Amino acid sequence: MSEPGARVAAASEEPAPGEPSIPEPYFSPTAEFTVAGGVRDVGMVFVGASTTAGYGDPKGLGWVGRVVARTQHPDLDLTAYNLGIRGSTSGDVVARWAGEAHPRWKGRSERRLVLSFGTADIRSGMTMARSRLNLANVIDEATNAGIGVFVVGLTPSLDAELNRRIEALAEAQADVCARRGITYVDCFRPLASHDQWMADLAASPDRAHPGQAGYGLIAWLVLHNGWNDWIGIT
Repeated sequence: MSEPGARVAAASEEPAPGEPSIPEPYFSPTAEFTVAGGVRDVGMVFVGASTTAGYGDPKGLGWVGRVVARTQHPDLDLTAYNLGIRGSTSGDVVARWAGEAHPRWKGRSERRLVLSFGTADIRSGMTMARSRLNLANVIDEATNAGIGVFVVGLTPSLDAELNRRIEALAEAQADVCARRGITYVDCFRPLASHDQWMADLAASPDRAHPGQAGYGLIAWLVLHNGWNDWIGIT
């Protein structure tokens, strides 16, 4: 796993067959992300769509609330903000993340950004190349400003055809993150064959968002796939 702040240069984007070529920017950061000693004053912002917002969880916690609850630590003075918006595409995130996040980091000595979005891109008809470019741009802008970034991947649905497209976008997001040394949590493959996840979706009112059990599963995946290493706690 890459250490916080480790970065690699990105090659040009290779579009899928039939998609227009959209060059992915060459990544050359001007600021390195560092972790200070002593008690750390951390501002953590979560940006994404409905799953980030925890829509459908009767406990009102979602995966974000559960992860934050497990991130409390004597060495951290943690302030967390959930900026999930239902229906938010990666294009929406590009447009809003900086304006919404920077005021919440004001006065904090350590800035953290957690990203999780993409299903709305598929539903809106956005191309794969554009979707991954949007993720790349957010990551690059944030890391260039010395902000630590963590990405939580897409989750499966009950629709087999939609899942095929979700899986492809999840792999593309993982590649964007791998090129930059950014931790990416694969939620698709572990949950696609998970009986409890599928049962939770089937029991939900819209058959699209999980309930308490499903959000607990996402939180478990986040917490057990590089979260503490990224935060720098044991």
